[in-house]
Amino acid sequence: MKPFTYLIIDLGCIFFPFLFSFISYKAFYKEWKHFIPANLLVAFVFIVWDYYFTEIGVWGFNPEYLTGIYLGNLPLEEVLFFICIPYACVFTYFALTHFLTKTTKKTPLTQVIMAVIFLVIGITQYEKLYTAVTFIALAVYLFFSVAMRIHQTQPLIGYACILPFFLLANGLLTGSFLEAPIVWYNDAENLDIRLFTIPVEDAFYGMLLILMNVNLYEYFKRKFTS
Repeated sequence: MKPFTYLIIDLGCIFFPFLFSFISYKAFYKEWKHFIPANLLVAFVFIVWDYYFTEIGVWGFNPEYLTGIYLGNLPLEEVLFFICIPYACVFTYFALTHFLTKTTKKTPLTQVIMAVIFLVIGITQYEKLYTAVTFIALAVYLFFSVAMRIHQTQPLIGYACILPFFLLANGLLTGSFLEAPIVWYNDAENLDIRLFTIPVEDAFYGMLLILMNVNLYEYFKRKFTS
């Protein structure tokens, strides 16, 4: 079973969200026509990013936990990660929207403050590639959101709700409860601050991944229903 470890983690993340996608009259499977194009576009961006960072040794993968199927230098499981995790997160966001109140037209000040903080971190840590790219990309995206009047309050609440599960999956990938990490990191390219076994950058990398998926999902939902 060891070569299937990463694949099992991927499937474990999506199993219950996929199962519950067919329950209730507002079932999430009816949203697939909005989610799929959004997810494919975001996945493409992150796969290109992932491919380059793997190529230059910012991170890499332990073949003992992989099936051995690769797309370029990326394991199939890593590509599936950008589908399974966003699916689970957007499903959770979709479920939460029934309980969250609508945001006002005014952009929350916290969104601007977050962008400034992330930009400062990215610029001051420019010599650490994972740190710099992650925080600067997240800052730029938040500034873009402000300019486009995209309110991130609800997506951020959704991300906060799934963060424990995201960290659990990432913990397994980075070596928690395993003999060795499935995904290893070159600590010269990050802050070398860990949440247990997880580089702190992963939480913000995940934030960008989920915000982009949710925002594009909402965009296509408006586009297809207008």
